[in-house]
Amino acid sequence: MAARKAATAETKFMRGDTGVDGAATKEQADPVEAEQAKAREALYRGRTWLGRECLTWILFRSNDTNPIATLDDEPVRVLFNGRLTLRAAAGDITEVAVKGVNAPYAKLIRQAADRGLLVHSARLTFTWQERSYDFTLDAEHFDVRGGKTPELMKEEEDEKVTERLEHVATLGRLIDATVTRFMALRSSPQWKKTIVPELKAWMRENG
Repeated sequence: MAARKAATAETKFMRGDTGVDGAATKEQADPVEAEQAKAREALYRGRTWLGRECLTWILFRSNDTNPIATLDDEPVRVLFNGRLTLRAAAGDITEVAVKGVNAPYAKLIRQAADRGLLVHSARLTFTWQERSYDFTLDAEHFDVRGGKTPELMKEEEDEKVTERLEHVATLGRLIDATVTRFMALRSSPQWKKTIVPELKAWMRENG
């Protein structure tokens, strides 16, 4: 037992964790600061940060009538239409939540984005082939919550189930098509050269 303790002490000394007197050479980190550092690391390294960038880009692109992506050669359009939450890894304000049909397009949201808060969750409407899909999407896992699919046209119960499943599958494909478009831009030279300046200009609009 004594030999094991001596070996452990020697290992700590060799790593520089302790001095010749056996005392720690480094101050113990504040537990709260350590947890915050871990959270920031997870945020920046994980998919959450990229998801927030994606949702912020979608909000930016939804300001005009141009399609955000295509699916089966048909345009996909998106509109933000309700509650929206923005989050940041650090700062005086780390979360902003707004409600209202037009709230996502308020000047306050652009100002918050300019200060580093990105869209974390939002209520969206995707329109494709004259069909509308209304749902809430979050940046962490891109989970769909409270989804509302187009009105069912079939009359038989079995056919309604099949139709509903088809709509759910289509919604998944619409989200995939949009994310694929974002990732293609995000990994291209166009992102820093063109998209980022456009995003910054949008965030700083006065209107």
